[in-house]
Parts: sequence; C-alpha cells; structure tokens
Amino acid sequence: MEQVREQVIERVFASGVAARLRSQWDRNEGIGQNDKALKFLGQDFEYLQSHSLQSRRLFEDDAFPAQISSLGFKELGSRSTKTQGVRWMRPTEFCSDPHFIVDGATRTDVCQGALGDCWLLAAIASLTLNETLLHRVVPHGQSFHQQYAGIFHFQFWQFGEWVDVVIDDRLPVKDGKLLFLHSAEGAEFWSALLEKAYAKLNGCYEALSGGSTSEGFEDFTGGVTEMFELKKAHPDLFSIISRAVERGSLLGCSIDISGVFEMEAMTFKKLVKGHAYSVTGVEEVEFKGSPTKLLRIRNPWGEMEWTGAWSDNSREWAGVDPSVRARLYNRSEDGEFWMSFRDFLREFSRLEICNLTADALQASQVKKWSSALYPGEWRRGSTAGGCRNYPATFWLNPQFKVALQHPDTDGQSGCSFLVALMQKDRRRQRREGKDMETIGFTIYEFTGQAGVHLKRDFFLTHSSSARSELFINLREVSTRFCLPQGEYIVVPSTFEPQKDGDFVLRVFSEKPADSQELDDDITADLPEEVRNDFELIQTKINLLTNQYTTEAEISASKLQTILNRIISKHKDLKTDGFGKEACRCMITLMDTTGTGKLGLTEFHVLWEKIKRYLTVFRKFDLDKSGTMSSYEMRMALESSGFKLTNHLFQLIILRYAKEDLNVDFDNFVNCLIRLETMFKTFKEMDTDVDGVVSFSFFQVCHHYQKHGLLLLRESSLWSVNIKHCF
Repeated sequence: MEQVREQVIERVFASGVAARLRSQWDRNEGIGQNDKALKFLGQDFEYLQSHSLQSRRLFEDDAFPAQISSLGFKELGSRSTKTQGVRWMRPTEFCSDPHFIVDGATRTDVCQGALGDCWLLAAIASLTLNETLLHRVVPHGQSFHQQYAGIFHFQFWQFGEWVDVVIDDRLPVKDGKLLFLHSAEGAEFWSALLEKAYAKLNGCYEALSGGSTSEGFEDFTGGVTEMFELKKAHPDLFSIISRAVERGSLLGCSIDISGVFEMEAMTFKKLVKGHAYSVTGVEEVEFKGSPTKLLRIRNPWGEMEWTGAWSDNSREWAGVDPSVRARLYNRSEDGEFWMSFRDFLREFSRLEICNLTADALQASQVKKWSSALYPGEWRRGSTAGGCRNYPATFWLNPQFKVALQHPDTDGQSGCSFLVALMQKDRRRQRREGKDMETIGFTIYEFTGQAGVHLKRDFFLTHSSSARSELFINLREVSTRFCLPQGEYIVVPSTFEPQKDGDFVLRVFSEKPADSQELDDDITADLPEEVRNDFELIQTKINLLTNQYTTEAEISASKLQTILNRIISKHKDLKTDGFGKEACRCMITLMDTTGTGKLGLTEFHVLWEKIKRYLTVFRKFDLDKSGTMSSYEMRMALESSGFKLTNHLFQLIILRYAKEDLNVDFDNFVNCLIRLETMFKTFKEMDTDVDGVVSFSFFQVCHHYQKHGLLLLRESSLWSVNIKHCF
C-alpha cells in the first residue's frame, strides 16, 4: 500500500511542478500557438508522412487504431448492435475518385451520420463561413492525389494551446457508406477526417455524443462564448447578431427540452428539439413596404427544414424584390432555411455566440481586449471546496485576483471584463464513467495583502460582488461584468465539494488589468526547541514507559512501544497506532549522530514536539471526530507555523490522508515532523540566505533517503539547484 501511495505521489508531482515548468518553457518559446502547435501524443505529421512515402506504405495510426475501442465503450462498444458490420476503410477503397476538398469547404459538406454530435457539426458548418479560421483548423496542402500517404492532420485549440492531431484515413464504414459525418458531395472527405481527428483528441467517437455548440466553436478558434436566453432577449439582439456575423464570430442555437423524452422531438413546423443548429446568415429585406429581419439557419442533418414563414416554399418570397430573392432564395432540401427574427425568438430557446476576442457585441466599434489565462485544479481533500453553500470548505478553492484599474473608454464609470471558467478533459474521461461537473465562480471585492490565499473568516464576513449566471454542467461558463475600479477575487469551484477536476480560468478586460493566482508563500515560523538536562529527561522517560531503564538510546521498536502506550490513553483520538516504519522515519529525521537510534536529548525534543502537536490537533478537530478533515488540517498547519502552497497541500493530503480524506493523529505527527525537518534542513543549508541551495549528487542521495519524498519533490518551490559532481 505504501509503495502504491508513493507511486501516486510521483505521478502527481510529475504532472504538477514539472509539467508546469515544461508548459511555461514551451509558452516562452511560442509553442502552443497556431503556427507552432503542440504535437498531440508526440506525433509529427511531416516526419510520419515522409516516412510513409519513403517506405511506400500507407500510414496506420497505432495511437488511434482501426478498432472498436476507437468507436466507443458503451453505445458504440463491442457489444452494441450499432457497431456490428462496421469496417474501417480508406476513401480510396470505396470511392473511385476521392477528394479532400471539392470547390472549397462549404456548409453542405457537413451532414450528420449515426453519431449524436450535432453540436460539433453545427460548429463545423459555421467554421466554413470564415476561410481564415477554417484553414487554422484544416491546414492547406492536403490531398488524396499529391503526396498521398494515407495521413492527414488538423489543429484544435485546447485549454489555451493549439495542438496538431495526426490521423490515418481509415474511416468507419457500414453497408458501403460512411457511418458518421459525411459530405453531401459523396467524394469529399475533409469533414469526415476532421471529425475523426476530433474523436481521437477526445478518446473515441462516442465521447463526442451530446454537447454544446460552444465547445466546438472554442476548440476551432480559441475564442470565448457567450449565451443569450431568447425568452428574455436583449433589446438590441438583432444588431448583436449582425455585428457578430460581420466580425466572423460563430453562432449556434437550440431549442430546450423539458425531459429526455423530448430529445429530437419535432415541432409542428419541423424544428427539432434538443438539437444544435448553426446561424449562417443575417439579412434585412423589404416586405410589403416594411423592413423585415431574417436569419439563415442550418440543420446539420442536411435535411428537415423549417416549414413556417420564409421557409423554402413559403409565399413570403413572392413579395420580395426579384434581385434580393435571386440572391437569398434556395428551394433545395439541404437543411438550410430562412426564418424571420420574430419567429426565431419565439421558436428557439438559446443562442451561443463565440467571439474571436472578448469584444462587447453591444458596441459598434471593435476593441483590443487584454486577456490572461490560468490553469488550475480541484483536488479532493485539498482544493475542491465546492460553492459558497459550503462555507467550511469554500475557502480552500483556488483564488485569483483581478485588479481593475482603468474605467472603460466609452465614458462609463465601471470597468468591463469577462470571466470564463472551462473544465478540462471531461470528454476524454467519459470512458471512466465521468462527465461534466457542475461549475461556476464567485467574485469578491478585496483590498489587502497581495499574494495571500484568503481564509475562511473572510468569506464568512464578506458578501460577493458578482457571480457566474449559472452553476451548470457545461464545459465552460462565462459571464460579462461591469464593476467599479478596485481589486477583486475570483473563486472558481464545482457546485459540490470533493470533486476532482482540472480547469482553465480566462479573464478578458477592455483595459489592461493585473491578475494573478493567490497562493501563500512557503514559510515556517517554528518555536525554539527546549532541551533539558540528562537526568530530568531520564526521569521523564521512566514515567512515560512506567518502567525503570538506564538505556541511553531509543530504537525504533522502543519508540513504537512508548508512543503507542501513551496514545492508547487518549480515547478521543482515532489512530491505527504508530507503525514501525513511521517510527523508523521519525528516528531518521531526528537522529543527529547517525546511529539509527535516538539519544535521550533527541527523544526529549521529539516528545515536546508531539505534545505540541497534540494540543494543535485537539484545537482544530472542530467536529471532535478524533481525526483531521482536509480544511481542519490546513488550519492546523497554519496554526503550527506553516504556510504552504495549494500544490504542496495537495501532496500532503495525498500522502497522509486515508481513503475518507481524514488524517489520524499518527499521520498528523509524521507530517509535521517531516515539515519541520524539511524547513530546518533548508535553512541550515541556505548559508547565504538567498533562497537557493546547491546539492551535489551525493547530497541529493543523502537527503532523499533521510527526508523522504517531500523535501526533494517540492524542492523547485525553493529554486533548489542540483549540481552533479561526477
């Protein structure tokens, strides 16, 4: 069990400090931008294509194999009838003359198949309206004729970085036809290959089933999405939509359902409930002498169109100027139709607009917005505090400060900014039974010491200044605010506490605004050690052990006997007792002579520590459970003189808490002894007090053995330099 725990800590550390450093280095080099996209799973398109051409073998992608596992795990799993008879075939095997793109990528290239990813297809259809954006996602120069090697690649924005995803062109085929997304032009395959690349990015095709169009919008642009409830429509919404279309924003809309039984139910005029449509055009025409506002909508099914006013066969078109009618009117059954703005507000429930920047759509002038992006994480037992309905743990959530220093340029007294909270990798985790968490954020006004993680008392005595409109189980929630100048704290959270997850917080402001993550500096304010004379210590030991001894040293087994005899008398403490390994660890940490035993003076120092820890433990065991909950543990550590970062606290909970996330007394003692030793060791070695310590290779080995994982794993937090001496 201990070995498993250590391995888990190793993985957390590797994905924590080291990963953050690597990510920062990459960003400094410009890696992760669209022109220097990260190579997903380390696959380099140009190298793999060149290798396939030289070997004269078509590329086969082992990272996303042509197997059932790439289709799905439940509805598209091995036991599903939907996957029976599915073959993986290259377009060259079932199409006489396949093409990547025919006469440009258009909305009619996006027709839905047997997968419930209409939200994604609506986003792809909108993407075709902006050629610049399209070629960010679909790189130029790909073909089934020139340099064809059975390999293609696409680029997607993922949580602040662009990634390049390589695939082979083996596609799921059933009864001689593509199973999923396909083009109305049967010999065109860019859209089907794009869907496959996106499925690979998210783990499998089934992971794409069900979602919000805003996900696709943002993964194709890196933009930020805002939602508009059409039942309480903004009075200037038609102008907002018009400006959004002019600026190349992507737009989607849908009709809410009241239950699962209404999913894909048809309205009287052939609109589909719970289905994602894209808004592809906006016009204002003269009809019977009056201006009439129109929207063009597309159903990604490629069929099933609105039959009301301004539909393909409606009589309204006869009352429009012939030149306008010739430009707009299309009677084909292609899934695209016009409808009046008034009917749009009546029939649809929600509009999603993805802006390429955070420009206020209400403003007629395009503005340059400042932006900041922060990765973060919620971890059970340490930083997953839940929403403010849970005051005991809410303060444990990550916290971010935003300093609004300059009012808007339009004469308003407030400062406009937009906060967007996005949870990461949830689709990829569906195979593990996970789905979107319910997320949101709360904003508090604050003026105080910079860089300090706010504690429980602050949130108990201060009301919020603003919050996200909803706590909802979408990948992202975003809300626009206009608040007075000042400093504000943004607290992102899941609705319930103890929910694991990774997130990205983005802050967009019209004027430059300083922002930073709030975290405590790593410090320790430790009491002086009390050392008594030898005879007094000997007397104390005899009293503790209830027997007379003249031993000058205490072994691990003797220490275990002493500590467990004492702790058994405290019936209010829950503990499994001090194990032999824990006692060996304490002796290793406290042993100054290298004998593997504690001298009486060293034992006395240890015993005084344990008495002090017992006082702290009882003080902060607020519910008198005999154990420390995670938030009690954090308060106890601070009371003991330790201020730690969120990440270090996560490691402590992972290392010392049991499965129920509670810390019993023996683990509490072990943790504090290690922390004290770690700080004292560093202070002793930092002779020039510059916050940097240099280790030789042999010192690294020594301190790793003596102080365990905690010191060296978090050494980068003190900027430790490790100098190899061989």
